[in-house]
Amino acid sequence: MKVVSLNAWGGQVWDALAPWIASLDVDVLCLQEVTRAPVQSPEWLRYVDPYRDLAQRSDLFGDISALLPDHQSFFAAATRGVLMDDQGVAVHSEHGLGLWVRRNLAVTQFAQGFVHGTFRPDGWGAEPVPRAMQVVRVQDPGTGQSLCVGHFHGLRDPSGKGDTAARTRQTERAIALFRSLWQQDIPAVLAGDFNLLPDSASFAQFAQIGLHDLIAHHRIMDTRTTLYKKSQRFADYMLVSNDLLAESVFDVPDQPEVSDHRPLILDI
Repeated sequence: MKVVSLNAWGGQVWDALAPWIASLDVDVLCLQEVTRAPVQSPEWLRYVDPYRDLAQRSDLFGDISALLPDHQSFFAAATRGVLMDDQGVAVHSEHGLGLWVRRNLAVTQFAQGFVHGTFRPDGWGAEPVPRAMQVVRVQDPGTGQSLCVGHFHGLRDPSGKGDTAARTRQTERAIALFRSLWQQDIPAVLAGDFNLLPDSASFAQFAQIGLHDLIAHHRIMDTRTTLYKKSQRFADYMLVSNDLLAESVFDVPDQPEVSDHRPLILDI
């Protein structure tokens, strides 16, 4: 099976992202920073706050689903607010996570929830915004192979990516939701834009339940592309159970640049 995780950056570099997604041949695709259009919308909208001014696909979830017609799709909304079209008209938009599973795989269990906060229906608001998580158990009926996959988008803190009490709680909630579907009985993958530094105490917590960081294991020193201009190069991680550490191939390619984050690609 192939598992891919990427912070999709709202589809800001859609001309590169679309053909890359279409060519992936992926079994389980986990995307963070995914938009969904709850109302009829133009193709592009604009998100602006004190830290960012971003052009975003209005319905990245629908866009990706159209590229993957042979996949089941699941969306987890964290927030709903208004974005602006090119005429300055406010349009409602949702922001969260997307998960796609190849249709021939059986989805035997699925769960989603929050690692921070709850759904915010009335605007983006102050940081930290709510953060969602998705977990799925799949089985290939042809081979009997099963896999548990989860992903989440970690808290963004303008002061940095260091350990905080909120991030400790986030890790505890992530572990609780993941373990609700994974009892260490099958191989497992937990990925996403964790917004953590490599020496975060969170990784010791994950290791205690048998999930190990492939970024550290493979000595990856950069999970960002040249589209990201800041010096801190870590954000994205993929953790695996013991049985996948040696029995899989892991890649964090720098090309093509489909986001300001690099994709995490695991072939099992």
